[in-house]
Amino acid sequence: LQLQASGGGLVQAGGSLRLSCAASGFASDYGSVAWFRQAPGKEREGVACIRSKWDVPTYADSVKGRFTISRDNAKSTMYLQMNSLKPEDTAVYYCAARNTRIVLSACLDPSSYVYWGQGTLVTVSS
Repeated sequence: LQLQASGGGLVQAGGSLRLSCAASGFASDYGSVAWFRQAPGKEREGVACIRSKWDVPTYADSVKGRFTISRDNAKSTMYLQMNSLKPEDTAVYYCAARNTRIVLSACLDPSSYVYWGQGTLVTVSS
């Protein structure tokens, strides 16, 4: 399984970006997928996750109401729609996946995931 993230870039505060993550070899409806981010000097943090095809998404409090995670298993692709971006959203964003359904309490825990994309940089200017 290989993950390839794309869609990062420079955007002004209040703007939007859509990240994509192509997951070649991932076709598991039961698998969990997630987006994480890591700002300079900070630990990697969970942004959003979906435990399986049938579960509702889980979001970090800092992005609720602004970000939307989605998955298209037919295309083996996951997305992160980011609206109303703030300078504090600046980070390298990573997609992650695993072939089994994770427990809810671990959905935003980076140690729970096996497969990772290479990261895409999002910079939000004020």
